[in-house]
Amino acid sequence: MEKKLLIVEDDPGLQSQMRWCFDNTEVFVAEDRESAITLLRRHEPQVMTLDLGLPPDPGGSTVGFQILEEVLSLAPHTRIIVVTGRDERENAVKAIGMGAADFFQKPVEADILTFVVERAFRIYALEAENRELARTDPSTRLKGVIASSPAMLNVCRVVEKVAPAELTALILGETGTGKEVLARALHDLSGRAEKNFSAINCAAIPENLLESELFGHEKGAFTGATQQKRGKIELADGGTLFLDEIGDMPMPLQAKMLRFLQERVIERVGGVKEIPVDVRVVCATHRDVPALIAAGDFREDLYYRISEITLDVPPLRARQEDAVVIARALIGRFAREANREGVHLGDDAIAAIQAHNWPGNVRELINKVKRAVIMCEGKRICAKDLDLFTDEVDADMGEILNLRQVREDAEKRAIRNALHNSQFNMAKASRLLGVTRPTLYNLTDKYHIETNPPGNKTGG
Repeated sequence: MEKKLLIVEDDPGLQSQMRWCFDNTEVFVAEDRESAITLLRRHEPQVMTLDLGLPPDPGGSTVGFQILEEVLSLAPHTRIIVVTGRDERENAVKAIGMGAADFFQKPVEADILTFVVERAFRIYALEAENRELARTDPSTRLKGVIASSPAMLNVCRVVEKVAPAELTALILGETGTGKEVLARALHDLSGRAEKNFSAINCAAIPENLLESELFGHEKGAFTGATQQKRGKIELADGGTLFLDEIGDMPMPLQAKMLRFLQERVIERVGGVKEIPVDVRVVCATHRDVPALIAAGDFREDLYYRISEITLDVPPLRARQEDAVVIARALIGRFAREANREGVHLGDDAIAAIQAHNWPGNVRELINKVKRAVIMCEGKRICAKDLDLFTDEVDADMGEILNLRQVREDAEKRAIRNALHNSQFNMAKASRLLGVTRPTLYNLTDKYHIETNPPGNKTGG
């Protein structure tokens, strides 16, 4: 990794002194906010030193804090080292609380400066390695799945365990919870990953066409069948067939599907030839299958055939700690697509996301975030950009909570969940929450949250 350092300092003497402290490092120097942001965007330095006293307010810290806030938004992984005067301890503490990585005081001592900057480079490299491992390690993350809640992480672990097996799987969950994403994960982690993944929504196709879509048809089988057509089952040969909303499959087709699952052969509509098909079947539905069976609308023997393993996906409202994590990931993706890098969630948006009931689950969240990235003014997404309003909070109790209280309750809940999910590892918890470790320590102090595992009160 080529080391890049950005020095933000308006004193020419200090610029020169600091520049020559570093060997094997590409050093860039900025003397004001505009040049600092330009160099940051152009060169993406891993480490940055920032003098808080910059023009047009060299005697104060207004511009410095403004730059700090912008850099944290534009380049959240850059390690920022704040430079302060001897009597500016409060500013240093405030900067660390905002997300700066470290600080040192004037006058500059070359040895101390070199040590602090080199330490920042080492930490940046370690964090980059951890991010890469988290992104590429299939044992900890499924493609397309973003989760930090115990309930959803448990679902992911089950997917990882059963994917290599040839079991028929049934995925249960409300509309919009991401059942197809999990079905694709089962396929991608199986020995069939290089073959076709063929999906069909049983509720979206009229009953008179669904049989042909599934099993195919021969030329002349019915009016309009001008040529032979292979169905979804046949097209998935060697791979995975995903039957979405199987709870809406008509009863006559259920009998034909049961025969296929038992014998692994199909007959096209209008045909007499049995065609063997090697396919793994994954099904999904938002319906209450036992209730359908009791009402006579779903075959009990088919249910047992398709549910050799069952995955129950919790709705988003039952894993609220995932909502903000998913929203942040979506913002990053949509912001890149819309060329709006640096867009981030404001405090009121975080509170609104935590408070909303999410009847449409992840699908609703995707739509809200996509809208917000386009609608927001500047870089900060507000609750109104998401089209969410905090007066939804605690609606069941008939009361509207103060926005500050909503935010604080949401922060406390998210922090406790992150600590629990990371086994009280502060570095892991801060990454789950999308904040720096100093910020997390400040928040745990603010809310008097215990940072040690239960029964261990002596650790730090």
